[in-house]
Amino acid sequence: MYRAILIDLDDTILDFGAAEHVAIAKTFRDIGLDPTPALLRRYSEINLSQWEAFERGEITRDTVLTRRFELLFRELGQELGAQETEDIYRGYLGVGHYFVEGAVELMDYLAPKYDLYLASNGVAATQYSRLESANISRYFKDIFISEVTGHHKPEKEYFDYCFARMPHFSRETTLMIGDSLTSDVLGGKNAGVATCWFNPNRRPGRPDIVPDYEVHRLDELKTIL
Repeated sequence: MYRAILIDLDDTILDFGAAEHVAIAKTFRDIGLDPTPALLRRYSEINLSQWEAFERGEITRDTVLTRRFELLFRELGQELGAQETEDIYRGYLGVGHYFVEGAVELMDYLAPKYDLYLASNGVAATQYSRLESANISRYFKDIFISEVTGHHKPEKEYFDYCFARMPHFSRETTLMIGDSLTSDVLGGKNAGVATCWFNPNRRPGRPDIVPDYEVHRLDELKTIL
């Protein structure tokens, strides 16, 4: 049924949460903050709110990268440099990798059978560094990173960019897989292709964003494909 598969990177193939936790803790120590569970949790809340604003088109990616630290430092009453902190964090984030359980086995299964493409909203330099560290670029026919495309998921223009570079593209035979309802699933639906929500933590769905499929483990994708 499907011939081409677009798959998300963060928290679908690579465990971004694990990488982020290590990187942000090291960053906070470098700038003199104690990375307590409460501080890490508050940073995550602010960070998520800023990326959601970006997905809605309210702010730019560059704004997200510094504003999350500006807001956190303002709450803490700390006069620390947001851009300097982002630079430190970006350096740590690009080093090393952690795989989501079953990700390597899934790519080994998919790559020989389908045209596999990477679809990521991440910062290009960081994503390329992580792909090199994980040695997984070889699995993909092409890699589409939003900073390079000039658009981001869930924008239709992002997918139009991808589709124009996928040989023999057909909406009817293309599937988008990812962990984000508001980015991957909504983006795929906006673009008119089938979608699969990878939902390992069994988060509640949304009535306005309904995927064609939902899986809780990556190996469950074999039953769809």
